[in-house]
Amino acid sequence: QVQVVESGGGLVQAGDSLRLSCTASGGTGSTYTMGWFRQATGKPREFVASIFKDGEETLYGDSVKGRFVISRNNADNTMWLQMNGLKSEDTAVYYCAADPRTYYPLTFYLKNDMFYWGKGTPVTVST
Repeated sequence: QVQVVESGGGLVQAGDSLRLSCTASGGTGSTYTMGWFRQATGKPREFVASIFKDGEETLYGDSVKGRFVISRNNADNTMWLQMNGLKSEDTAVYYCAADPRTYYPLTFYLKNDMFYWGKGTPVTVST
């Protein structure tokens, strides 16, 4: 059974930086496509960023492009999200997700769910 665990959320001020971490463990040893999604209170879940299994390809949501950077360890399913220039509108619960179906392009996950999900880590940006 694959377990996905996020960490690193917290309370920061606008303009600060924060780094989220995620590990997907317990699988067959294959590397997964991985991504970050977020959900603010009262709003639908939003795609943040994703990264292909070899780390060579990334995709970002328009609202975070140029501020957030996704990266991963290519040897395993560990991933990070460096969030810079945080804004109040970045306040949300951030979810890490992983998918063994690496034949799908990253754009597939703009409208479709990944297979495995973490429980989320909250990020609050105060002004």
